[in-house]
Amino acid sequence: MKFQKTSFVIAIIVLFSFVTEAGFTQDTSPIKHLITQYRADQGALSRKYAVNISEQHFQRFQDFYQNWQQKLDDIDFGNLTQAQKVDYILFKNEIDRSLYFLNERENDIEAISKYLPAPDAIIAFINRRRVGTSVNGQDIATDFAEWSAEITTKQQQLEEDGYLTKWEARDLSRALRRYRSAIEEAYGFYFGYDPDFTWWVEEPFKKLKADFEKYEKFAAEHFDEDAHEDDGSGIVGNPIGEEEINRRLRFEMISYSPQELIDIANKQFTWTEQEMLKASRELGYGDDWKAALEAVKTTYVAEGEQPALVKDLAEEAVGFLEERNLVTIPELAKETWRMVMLSPEYQKIAPFFLGGETVRIAYPTNTMTHDEKMMSMRGNNPHFSKAVVHHELIPGHHLQQFMNQRYATHRRMFSTPFWTEGWALYWEMVLWNKGFPNNPEDKIGMLYWRMHRCARIVFSLNYHLGNWSPQQSIDYLVDKVGHEYANAEAEVRRSFEGNYGPLYQIAYMTGAMQFYSLRLQLVESGEMDEKEFHDAILHNNSIPVAMVKTLLTGEELSENYTPNWDFGDYIDGI
Repeated sequence: MKFQKTSFVIAIIVLFSFVTEAGFTQDTSPIKHLITQYRADQGALSRKYAVNISEQHFQRFQDFYQNWQQKLDDIDFGNLTQAQKVDYILFKNEIDRSLYFLNERENDIEAISKYLPAPDAIIAFINRRRVGTSVNGQDIATDFAEWSAEITTKQQQLEEDGYLTKWEARDLSRALRRYRSAIEEAYGFYFGYDPDFTWWVEEPFKKLKADFEKYEKFAAEHFDEDAHEDDGSGIVGNPIGEEEINRRLRFEMISYSPQELIDIANKQFTWTEQEMLKASRELGYGDDWKAALEAVKTTYVAEGEQPALVKDLAEEAVGFLEERNLVTIPELAKETWRMVMLSPEYQKIAPFFLGGETVRIAYPTNTMTHDEKMMSMRGNNPHFSKAVVHHELIPGHHLQQFMNQRYATHRRMFSTPFWTEGWALYWEMVLWNKGFPNNPEDKIGMLYWRMHRCARIVFSLNYHLGNWSPQQSIDYLVDKVGHEYANAEAEVRRSFEGNYGPLYQIAYMTGAMQFYSLRLQLVESGEMDEKEFHDAILHNNSIPVAMVKTLLTGEELSENYTPNWDFGDYIDGI
């Protein structure tokens, strides 16, 4: 038995030595260790200071981020490996961004703070509950009664002061809901367990909850609707302006200005339109590509047949990739994807596919109007769908997510849509070049989506620059890209009223151009083969593509790295 134990220890030592000598030492990276610690600390504080609109929350997290900035400043950047330098730069960027948005959020709450009832007293009660402090039921009943009275006073003050902006009204209503939810949770902790609390507080709590709910509803609606919805679209956005766009582009490590990105997108659109004319002629419609597009829209499958189409298209894409040895596709990734149908309500803001491990299909149901059914079927015809299914599944979002859960997982905190959406759209470009479309109808379907992604840059940046209204954006999609009106409206509503950041819609084409430019540099030059290139990208997780470039090229990095990558230059030659 003693011999067996000794042999086991020796085996472990030998195995460890082998792993170390083989180069698998990433787990010992000091930066990776700090990232892991940071994420754990951040999660612990987020759970502790869960009411994230309180002064206590803002101060604690400001201290937290500033302390971590100091920790990074103490690291000797010059002694790090290339991968560790990338992690350092990503980490520093993430902390800087988090601190910036924390301060912005604090400013938003400060703007409506005078309408919040008893914030200090409420937070003190919540904190006492979190550590299980015994309370006096009569005192808490008195507090609840006083808070109810203050809610009435604050609502009256709000009425007298006049309308808020729509965004202030939203922030105030959400802040009130957070207070109410935290009070309810604290009440549930004591109620029924503490007899004194239960006897005194039950009725005051019912009134306080009702008063909060009434005030929440009032606050959410206390803005001048006419002042916001004056362009006829019924869509209310919040344009952020050029300075804020530039700041967010820097966080994404993109060196172009908004106008430069619009100009690049227009060049991409011109190329796509020229290819669309070729496909239109091939289909017999001459230069009237919109007529050809209309013809393609009529090829929709019958009701109930869309899931089968999706399965066939998914398998076709995988077969195409594997026959050409373009990227590693694990068997489990092929096995585990599945599908669901989007509800009619959700299709109003997402009229096309959504995806990942579960691909979500947009197609009509019996509850839709006739016009809604036709627009959904026309917009999700087989040739449009051919470009979307592989975008959502393999090699797109499903394969991405599968690999992100298994490689360089410490970098998942740095996830960006410019990598996620950019990669999926990049594959549409690659597959186009490799002859994936089987006929002119397929070409028109793929080009339609390429136009769509160019248009997203143009309309979303013009909107946030203050140049266009939501209605102008809708009209642009209908006239320039050939969208069904309802689909164009849903696209714009999703862009400006959905839970997307202001730069999300530009991430598709911008990220794709970054990947394509890097492909030209490394694959077309012969430095890397395609499979090696694609696998390397997936193995480094979802990070700004400029950082992917530094990892694959060995680009020299400084502690205060600022990207200066003209990745759009290649467009002049396509």
